Formats: sequence, C-alpha cells, structure tokens
Amino acid sequence: MKSKILLPIFFILFFLNSNLSSNENNKTLKVGLLAPLSGPHSEIGTSLLYSLQLALEEINDKSVIIVPKDSGFNDKEKIELAIDEMRSSGVKIIIGPTTFAEFALVKKYNDLIFISPSNIDPKFSNNIISIGVSLESQLIALMEFIKKKKKTKTIIMYPKNNYLKFIEEKLEILNLKNMKTFTYSSNPEILTGEIETLTNYSQRKRSLELRKKMFEDKEDDQSIKELERLEQLYTLGNVNFDSVIIIDFGNNLKSVLTSLVYTDVNQENVLFTTINQWFDESIFYENTIKNLYYPSVNYKEFKKYNTKYFEKFKIYPNEITILAYDALGLIYYAWKKNGEINSINDFSFKNEIKGKIGTFSFKNGKVIQKLDIYKTDNKKFIKF
Repeated sequence: MKSKILLPIFFILFFLNSNLSSNENNKTLKVGLLAPLSGPHSEIGTSLLYSLQLALEEINDKSVIIVPKDSGFNDKEKIELAIDEMRSSGVKIIIGPTTFAEFALVKKYNDLIFISPSNIDPKFSNNIISIGVSLESQLIALMEFIKKKKKTKTIIMYPKNNYLKFIEEKLEILNLKNMKTFTYSSNPEILTGEIETLTNYSQRKRSLELRKKMFEDKEDDQSIKELERLEQLYTLGNVNFDSVIIIDFGNNLKSVLTSLVYTDVNQENVLFTTINQWFDESIFYENTIKNLYYPSVNYKEFKKYNTKYFEKFKIYPNEITILAYDALGLIYYAWKKNGEINSINDFSFKNEIKGKIGTFSFKNGKVIQKLDIYKTDNKKFIKF
C-alpha cells in the first residue's frame, strides 16, 4: 500500500512547488503546509497534501503556491526546521499545525500567520486562527435547534474523562444557565446505573407495578383494557427532561443511547441530540434510537468533496482535510480582497464566508461555523 502512495506524493510535491522558482519575482501567494508527512500520522499529512491539490485546481490561479514541509509527530526540532525553511522561501501564512498541542510552539513566530484545522480553541490567538468545527459552534447550533423544537428542559451529558475540564470551561463560556448538566462514567457497567438514577427508572418501574395491581382483580371491560395497555409498558411516568445533548462519540455515545432506551426514555417526548458526527454510517446500525439529531458540516458538499477526492486519488480523505481545503480558499479570499496578508486582522471579515463545510463568521475574535442540523432516519442522513 505504501509503495502505491509514495509516487503520487512525490508528484504532488513537485506539482505544488513547480512554480516556486519561476514566480519568485512576480506577485505570488505562498502558503505553507505544516503537516505530519512522516511518522505514525503520515496518512493525515498525505491526505492534507492531496486536499490542497484539489483546492489549487479549483482556484486555478498560478500565483498561488503551496510549500509543504514535514512536521513529523511531536517533534519540536522538525517543526522548527520546517517553519524556518518555509519562512526562508517567502512564506508568510501556513496551514497548520494540525494539533492544539503544537500551538505553544508556533506562537513565537510572530511574523507568520497559522491557520489550523484544530477545533479546540476557535479564536484568533496571537498569530493563530483555528477553523476546526468547534464545540462552541456545535452547541450554538444545537441550542437554536432545541429552541425551535420548543424544548425547555435540556440536560447536557458528558463523560468523566480527560476532556471533562475542557467541556465544562466551554459550557461556562456559553453561559447555559437554563440547562442542567450530568456527568457519567465511561465504564458501561457503571454508566447504566447512573442513567437509571438520572431517569428515576426504579421509581417509574415501581409505579407501573403498583398501577397494574389496581386492575389485576377487576373483570370489567375498562379495567381489562387498561391492564392490557399497562402490560405493554416498561415504566410509568415521564422523566424530568425533554431533550438531551450528549457530548460524546463512537462506542461511548452508543452506550449512552442504549442506556437511555433501556431506562425507557420516551423518544416521542424526549429529543436526542449529540455532537462530533462526521456522517458516521455505523450509527445507522444503532437500532435503539429512532431519531438522533446533530449539527454538522454541509452533507452535500462533504459528500461531493469525498467523491471528487476518491476519483482522483483512489482513497477516501481524512475528515479534517476538508478544513484544509476551506483554509486555502479562505486565505485566497483574504489575499484577493486585501491585496496582501500582513496579520490575522486581515481575516476579520464583517460578512459571512461560505466554504465547503458551511458558512464561517468572524465575531469578537472568534471563528464560528454556521452548521446544519441532520438526523439519522432509515439509514439516511436527513437535513432538518
């Protein structure tokens, strides 16, 4: 598999740099790419490289030049060497770093601008702009959606793991005073008991048994029908919330959904929402949930991008590469609009900017994506 990928990478590196020397004396936009082209995460770096080739072809402007350099994996020396080489070649703006952990390292390069696909801190920070699909953007979209659905008793659920403090800091910033929070264990065996407590499952179960006893010895038609109805139930009574936001993903998300259904949370009355879903089709096979809603990038554009990428490179892209695609478009827009790019202030646009993943807005030094709401229904992703 590796031998099949090496040749295209070499070709793309040549393609991206082919105009570098010939255009040095002309007005050009030189954009660096700081990505792991070697090491355990080299597939991400390769995918980013391919994505920028697609973006270049769509921009179709020979004045735009990509200068890719390998950042390796958690390699301070390699990152600094890569940045120094890009700077020496005239690069002033760089797509990267790919992880928030590397932010502290690149902040010292005050003469350069970094556009990162990281979603941890979506704001203008010194010389870095994060354009990842942030938790803030997703929660803002969900709050608007929940309001439209006229739900007033929302519980935000999230696990007790390494991201707990991060999530709580973001919730505090958004000032969600009218919403309750509930933290749970990542251990499925413990989780079930915690969800039972949240949903008052034992009491609702007991209420059903007591109600059934009231009609067991009665023989009139009305009592018989009521008993038959009660026999179809698992619990009696409603939970004290009408919507949930589950800040989780993967198997942990599925465990939470399964526990909520096990404790007989009525899906007709309670709205189920979550985050971090890049149209993961494995959720189709989570048969316990009828409708699961979540904010996401534009599905049609995401699918179109994936198809175009696959047709050209015969592999599917890493999810974050569409962010790099949009990053180059954003940089090009700022360059054409301003004539040059000198600082991150050149990206403080008053108007919304439309990209592949959706619409960007830049307010109060923050990058917010205007996300669409989708739901899973009959093995399809349906836009709300």
